[in-house]
Amino acid sequence: MEKIISFQIAKSKREFVRYQEDRGPYFYDKLHQHPQCQLTVILEGSGQFLSGDYVGRFQGGDVFFLGENAPHVFRSDGIYFEGKANLSVAGNTVFFDFEAIKNGLLNLDELHALNRFRDFAGLCFQVQGTTAQQIQEVLQSFKIREGLQRFQAALALLNLLEQAGEELQQLNSGGRLLGLSEKDGSRMDRVMQYVLAHRFQKITLAEVAEEANLTKEAFCRFFKLRTRKTFTDYLLHLRINEAQQLLQETELGISEIAYRVGFENLSYFNRSFKRISGKTPRYFRA
Repeated sequence: MEKIISFQIAKSKREFVRYQEDRGPYFYDKLHQHPQCQLTVILEGSGQFLSGDYVGRFQGGDVFFLGENAPHVFRSDGIYFEGKANLSVAGNTVFFDFEAIKNGLLNLDELHALNRFRDFAGLCFQVQGTTAQQIQEVLQSFKIREGLQRFQAALALLNLLEQAGEELQQLNSGGRLLGLSEKDGSRMDRVMQYVLAHRFQKITLAEVAEEANLTKEAFCRFFKLRTRKTFTDYLLHLRINEAQQLLQETELGISEIAYRVGFENLSYFNRSFKRISGKTPRYFRA
């Protein structure tokens, strides 16, 4: 588990489905990827969900589906790492290993629809509405299922995803953001850790390029290729994302929120907020 990239799920190569429960003070906080598709229900906890060019938040009740080799991290909010608030996180995950059945069951006419999920490599989705509720219901009894019953439950989950329609909302950009090499993954993880830790402070391009051990020009190319955003735009998305949380969960004034998330200019904050969210901060709060 020390490696950032090629994260290994503890399972047999002949095992199609693996169930995992995460409980603890915070979720695994390293950028990672694995060849299995992943279906995760967040039960407790909140923080940043990052995958490719997507910057968003997660909280209890959210359901996410990730294709094969989609680099991602569920990074709990800073307060979870402080250990002072007696907070904890909880999530249940099912991993699907299509490689284990590619030469067998995937060739059956009845299971041909499962091949669709291999086309989701590098992509991440949020599951919403009735589909999300039904998935949570199936997962409630997943732990006690074994053998054929567990396999049937896994197919039921995939059927719900296959029939989800608009309730399966793609989060990152179209086209495949395929897996990173181990070297690039380790570098990207260092960058993400640094950015998340300092996102409310002034971060210069020179500082973050040094963290990646690249020149400024090389870092800009590296970052844009792997996130489809410039570093400045990515940082803006992170800050606006945090501002949305504060607008929803606190009664702080808009100018105070702008300052807290790293903006020194209120008009620039308002323009950036509307460009990214499509709404003004005042309208978003209302």
